[in-house]
Order: sequence, then structure tokens, then C-alpha cells
Amino acid sequence: MSIVPSRPAAVSSAPAGKGLGPLLRGWREQRRVSQLELALRAGSSARHISFIETGRSRPSEEMVLRLAEHLDVPVRERNALLLAAGYAPHYPETPLDDPSMEALREGMERLIQGYEPCPALVVDATYDVLAANRGVAMLLDGVPDRLLAPPLNAMRLTLHPEGLAPRIRNLRAWRDHLLAQMDRQIALRRSEPLRALYEEVAAYPVPDRDAAESAGPVPYFALPMRIEHDGRVLSFVSSISTFNTPMDVTVAELAIETFLPADPATAKYLHSLHS
Repeated sequence: MSIVPSRPAAVSSAPAGKGLGPLLRGWREQRRVSQLELALRAGSSARHISFIETGRSRPSEEMVLRLAEHLDVPVRERNALLLAAGYAPHYPETPLDDPSMEALREGMERLIQGYEPCPALVVDATYDVLAANRGVAMLLDGVPDRLLAPPLNAMRLTLHPEGLAPRIRNLRAWRDHLLAQMDRQIALRRSEPLRALYEEVAAYPVPDRDAAESAGPVPYFALPMRIEHDGRVLSFVSSISTFNTPMDVTVAELAIETFLPADPATAKYLHSLHS
């Protein structure tokens, strides 16, 4: 359950050689915000925004950060905007295994341990697993060792035909949910590594047997993952938590996913494991 060492820092997805103006315009157009609307949000003028985008004006560091905030630009890409404007990065990127991150590591480990026997894990921006509890290990029983070799990837493990996919009873619905989730994040982050992962897992085959899957009589309150385990079918709904107002790139890209029982039978089984 220990936090795994961080991998080398991911490269910003900002196109090489682009100045601040094209980058800012790209984020503004992606967010479907006009120059006037952005100016009103940031306490500026449409003329000034236009001058920044055309390179006729160099904004202050404070203005770059303000515009990025109002465009909901990810923290990593805010640093890219600052660099393009000629300023130093504002947000550090501290490896998760750095001594200064000890309180964060311990807090996340206590949190996911507290969810046992329910599965819980910590992932980064490309769904590499940084920590997992015994509930996750229970579900991974029988997965080939080559899929469990670091870096362990949650999407690959779930959708790979030799991973959890053959045991997920509603694979088509769960797969559609995961791909839609990744698609939304790609639009938000413009991450090439995440796009590459999406294209990989989207190409995995889906067994025909899933077409006849029925949710059964249980009135689920959210889409469950229904997975076979030890001769029974367990149903889980997932919840994802992130950190509010992160001041570090690493922290901004962390997510804690927890799986809670979606029906009485699953809750009873998990309770029997815990007692």
C-alpha cells in the first residue's frame, strides 16, 4: 500500500515554439470564451486581451496567472503560459516521494486504508496507480503478472482483455463510462500521453457476451461496476476526489478513487471480510 516513487515529470502539452498569444487564444477558444467575456472576468479590456493574443502587448506575470485562472487552465499548463510570456514557472512540481511530501503521502495512505475492505487507490494524471489498498488487491487476483508490472495503470488493468475486463459483467457500459471520463480530461488538459492511453484502451476488444448483460432487479443509484469475484458478482460505484486549489503540479494531478458497495449483497460480503 506504500506510495510508489514518482516517475520523471511529464512534459507540458504546449506546442513547442508557440508564444503566449497563440497559447492563450487556444485555451480561450477551447473554453468557448470571447475576448470581451475574458476581459470582464479578469478585470481587463477586450483590447488588451486582443493585444496579448497578437503579441502587441506583454502582460504582467499577475495578469497571466489571472487569465489562466479564469480559463480554468490546468496548473501544469499555467507554468507553460508563464514560460511563454518570459516568466519563471509559478508552481513547483515536487516528486511524491520527496521528504516534503511526507504528510501528503501519509494522509492518502490513511485515507485509502480507512476504506478497506472497499477498494481505493491513488492515481496520477495518466491513471498510473501510485497507491492502492487491499480491496484493490482482492479484485486483481488472477490478473497476469505482466499487467501488474510497474507502472501499474488503472485504465489498462480495467479494460485489457487479460485484465479485469473478462470479469466485468457490464463491460460495455463501464467501458463507455471510462472512455467518456478520459475524453473529458483530454479536453480539459490537452494531454498527449492521456490521448495515447485513450487510443490504446479504446482499441481493446469487447467480448460479445456482454451484450446480453442485465443489471438485474437492484435499483442502482449510479452506474455500477459489476465484477465477478470468487464465484459471486460484486457491484461497486466509484467516487473520485481531487485537491482543492493545489499549489503544486504533482498535487494538482492526483486523484483518489474509491469504490463503495452498490447493493446489499456486496455490502454484506465486504462486511464479512472485515469482521
